[in-house]
Amino acid sequence: MVRIFAVIFFVFFTSVVTARDNRIDTIRYDAPELANFGKHTIGVRTLTIIDPNRIDVLNTSNGSANAVYDRKLTIEVWYPADPTTAQDAGGEYKAITRNPAVIATLRGSALRNADPATNNVRYPLVVLSHGYPGNRYLMSHLGENLASKGYVVASIDHADSTYDDLQAFSSTLYNRPLDQRFVIDSMANFSEDTNSFLHGLVNANMTGVVGYSMGGYGLVNNLGGGYSDAVAAAATISPNALVSAHSTGNPDYRKKLDSRIKAGFAIAPWGMNFGFWSANDLAGITVPTFYLAGDADDIAGYENGVRAIFKGAINSERYLLTFKNAGHNAGAPYPLPNEISSNEDKTGASHYTDPVWDTVRMNNIMDHFATAYFNHYLKDDQQSQSYLDVVPDGADGVYSEQNGIMDDKHTYWKGFGSGTAVGLKLEHLQPLQ
Repeated sequence: MVRIFAVIFFVFFTSVVTARDNRIDTIRYDAPELANFGKHTIGVRTLTIIDPNRIDVLNTSNGSANAVYDRKLTIEVWYPADPTTAQDAGGEYKAITRNPAVIATLRGSALRNADPATNNVRYPLVVLSHGYPGNRYLMSHLGENLASKGYVVASIDHADSTYDDLQAFSSTLYNRPLDQRFVIDSMANFSEDTNSFLHGLVNANMTGVVGYSMGGYGLVNNLGGGYSDAVAAAATISPNALVSAHSTGNPDYRKKLDSRIKAGFAIAPWGMNFGFWSANDLAGITVPTFYLAGDADDIAGYENGVRAIFKGAINSERYLLTFKNAGHNAGAPYPLPNEISSNEDKTGASHYTDPVWDTVRMNNIMDHFATAYFNHYLKDDQQSQSYLDVVPDGADGVYSEQNGIMDDKHTYWKGFGSGTAVGLKLEHLQPLQ
């Protein structure tokens, strides 16, 4: 009885401390193995990049010439760092929240403006793309975590789609795939620029993209899933049918895809339940993809949404991790910030929470699988495959050990403690061709 009380108190105390300090780097006692941080010190910097002459969706009208503008994006970049060179105190982010009137102070492990590690290694690139709305900090737990394991991570503030800059949906529908590709180009250019702190640090030829919700919508398109011609051409989607640039029937669509994207990680990708892809469209995906979803997702849908994409992408190797009974927020958002939870006005609170699952636990599980997946596909780490080849339903695994050593009866998910894979399902499908 005492031991049970101690465990309950520990979980409660950890949750209270996490909420008070807004930690994005909390690793729970029951987290799977690969959720733990790696050996690298983490550096972080904020950059602004500008894509000149992008079509201006918001100022283009049907039948008129397309307006153009210089599209500015802010990105947060995490990278392996030299721990002795930080110019500012690290581990703190001032983040606008889902309630734009509230600014949260998030705390993590990164050192602000630290010099990069000097070991002449080019690290794989991972791009993080948030939902509508969101911002570059929403998946900051993953940004720090992957950087500690030898990745350069660039997280985007998508203009017209952030908490404090929420514009017409048509801009996001058109710009999301373009923003993701532009960030890859920019990071590759920084790595070749002798004046950039990223010089020689980024291997953009081995790029992974993580897309949540509308970020997943853009990611599926960049993996080869062109949008349905009929939906993309609809007048209500974008002026001058601009989204048709990303549709399957556009002869230029596939020419503009970026072959440097070697792996996708799509979290609750939006669009399937609104007809954005047909079977023919999804068959165009050939890039390996890890899908993550809650089976109670009422935003992106599950059977008619994420799971339908997973099943329909028949020409790609793919995984689907399902959080049973979780909703749209499975895995991606950092925990509810104290500035909202302690406020009388709870506007935006549901953006960071799930009615069933603890957010930190979901973050830890997502970071574990993102690590295994990207290590396998971007670093060719064959040992990582064993974390992905598991009994499909976590509840069916058998945890069996003798004197701390797993015996022949053991079939439990690798890296998970006894009982901790219950509520999870991981499916794996091979491409047809």
